[in-house]
Amino acid sequence: MNLLFASKIEPAERWLPLLERALPLDTLFLEPRPDIDVALVAGPPKGTFGRLPQLKLVQSLWMGVEKLLEDPELPRNVPFARMVDPGMVAAMSETVLAYVLDWHRHFWTYRLWQREKKWRRRRQFMAQDRTVGFLGLGELGADAAAKLLALGFKVCGWSRRPKNVVGVHCSTDLGEILQMSDAIVCLLPLTPQTRGVLNAAAFAQMRAGGCIINVARGAHVVVADLLAALDTRHLAHAYLDVFDEEPLPADSPLWTHPGVTVTPHIAALTEPRTAVPSIVENVERVRRGETPLHLVDFAAGY
Repeated sequence: MNLLFASKIEPAERWLPLLERALPLDTLFLEPRPDIDVALVAGPPKGTFGRLPQLKLVQSLWMGVEKLLEDPELPRNVPFARMVDPGMVAAMSETVLAYVLDWHRHFWTYRLWQREKKWRRRRQFMAQDRTVGFLGLGELGADAAAKLLALGFKVCGWSRRPKNVVGVHCSTDLGEILQMSDAIVCLLPLTPQTRGVLNAAAFAQMRAGGCIINVARGAHVVVADLLAALDTRHLAHAYLDVFDEEPLPADSPLWTHPGVTVTPHIAALTEPRTAVPSIVENVERVRRGETPLHLVDFAAGY
């Protein structure tokens, strides 16, 4: 089969040698052509899909697909698969654990005090004293939740559909999860229903002194409401890896607010070494006439 690698962001030189080795029967191209069977995409150049009349599969190289869904040329009659990459899942869990521990052990405070040359101590909590709430219990949320449970944290989670994750209090009632939580980790897909989900009403329901960790999409957070919750000390800290506008503008108050940690959308990147087997599985499924894995629900938006 003929495969197209189309991305303005992912470096082809990291992917192509692995793909060529894993798919020796197939031919890889970097430019659209009419006989392409499978398109491997991540931020593809404008007009890519309109030049692929014989597509059998669109395979995203990323887990988030809302930008691709906004492309009017994305064919709705062709299977569209999102990436589920074990390396990315592991990286996301590492980031979530790092942020939770930074808040839990007050390291963010000690960094501020170091700059001021203040020798102080804050109260120490045990992991069992804290409840971490997840918004989104898919592959990413379930893995990070399991690792926090192993450290002794209490964990709860909200999802649109009922979920059963071992050791996690699962609910479809957002208010219930917010009220139980000291820390909230947002791992939701961005849809009209989840846009602005982290707002003043949500923050008010959380326990005082908690933190927000947003590693999903910037539009999940109402920034003005977040800054207000930090300024009143209802929230202790916010860890933001994603933003409405990226790169984050130099004049954004998020850069300098003492209650905010900013990272440049690096919480979890697709890792070609672990992602290629997922691509190979779907290419082989197309070759055999079978349904690919991890198909996007166009109606749900993920």
